[in-house]
Amino acid sequence: MKKLICFTLLFILVCSTYAQNQVKEESIRLFFNELKAASDGAKQLWNQDLYGPTLLIDPSTRKIYANESDNMGTLAPKDSIYIGILPQDVNFSNTALDWNGKRWAMIMLPLPENRDDRINLLAHESFHRIQPDLGFALHNADNKHLDEMEGRISLRLEMEALKKALRSSDQDEIRKHLTNALIFRKYRYKQFAEGAVNENLLEMNEGIAEYTGIIVTSRQDEQTKSYLINGMERLLKNRTFVRSFAYQTIPSYGYILYKKDHEWNKQINANTDLTAFFIKKFELKIPNPTQQIFKKLATAYNGKIIFEEETTRDIENKRVVKAYKEKFVESPHFEIKFESMNYSFDPRTIIPIGAYGTYYPTTRITDNWGILTVEKGGLISADWGKISLSIPISIDKNLIKGDGWMLELHDQYTVEADEQKRNYYLKKNVQK
Repeated sequence: MKKLICFTLLFILVCSTYAQNQVKEESIRLFFNELKAASDGAKQLWNQDLYGPTLLIDPSTRKIYANESDNMGTLAPKDSIYIGILPQDVNFSNTALDWNGKRWAMIMLPLPENRDDRINLLAHESFHRIQPDLGFALHNADNKHLDEMEGRISLRLEMEALKKALRSSDQDEIRKHLTNALIFRKYRYKQFAEGAVNENLLEMNEGIAEYTGIIVTSRQDEQTKSYLINGMERLLKNRTFVRSFAYQTIPSYGYILYKKDHEWNKQINANTDLTAFFIKKFELKIPNPTQQIFKKLATAYNGKIIFEEETTRDIENKRVVKAYKEKFVESPHFEIKFESMNYSFDPRTIIPIGAYGTYYPTTRITDNWGILTVEKGGLISADWGKISLSIPISIDKNLIKGDGWMLELHDQYTVEADEQKRNYYLKKNVQK
């Protein structure tokens, strides 16, 4: 009887697993078909097909589901899709990458349950795949000024004005709110000299990609406006705006302009100043944004609440920055220099640490020296030359561990200690 029960349970388990795999693979085919159909209907957006090599990755297993084969034979065909395992030296995230002879859009599973949100995400990353062909370089701009109190205040006010512009149906009201949104933006650029250039770089990268995703979906007008407004409200829950703001700003300006000119995106290139472009296309006159004008306008856009919230946050943020500076710069730590670094991370959680770089609570880094997995934070330098970690707890040949991090090291590298500074470093041994 026990054998029969065990056999029955095993049979049920196998059947259940088989059914789950079948459902999952059927869903994967549906996702690819949805993206293809949406892309076919939006070819005029960039005069280029968004649909192309796409990898859907299961983060728990590193299993790949692709819509076509790779050039190295890693992916095996199975009923119109291709399946394989992502190598350990390749990081996964929502991005575009060159892998096994092709340029792919990569998206992590599970995808959003809502169809429009799903297509939005797939089309966003598909834009990144064709981005170089369209002449838009990929940038990793530093917008650390958006983690400072004054930068956050002006960005929040700009988004409040954009939300009112999206909610309005009166053209004069829309123009008024757009004008005020851009006054808040211009005031920010007066405060932070580097802001105009660096924000534009990220908006060219992520903003245009997200605008593409929004236009490719089949949302109705009210749904699109709700999606944009909800996105700006969700942004407030992020630890920082420095890498996330572009997903909200350019899509909002862009969608409002789309109603007047469906092809405005074809009028920009890698050198376009998007702020100046929108001011010209909307035919707006932006006055010199003095402090007096800024404060007066702020009262109409929840300014009092925003000032209070950001003042409180700034006190706590300075405490956090000071603590991480002490831990990764002033105290004994482990420095690993980059040679050919590739990384994945959550852009919503990073913390700028002044001139010293950016704190990443979690990240996975691959380089010539091996694979570094960080779960309790590390500081990547401002020049992107190294990462600083807490000192190692155990060094066991090719496996080095610290508090919340693990380094899988290749043979030609070793960890050495500087007894005077009490720091640790990674050393590449010269082979004779």
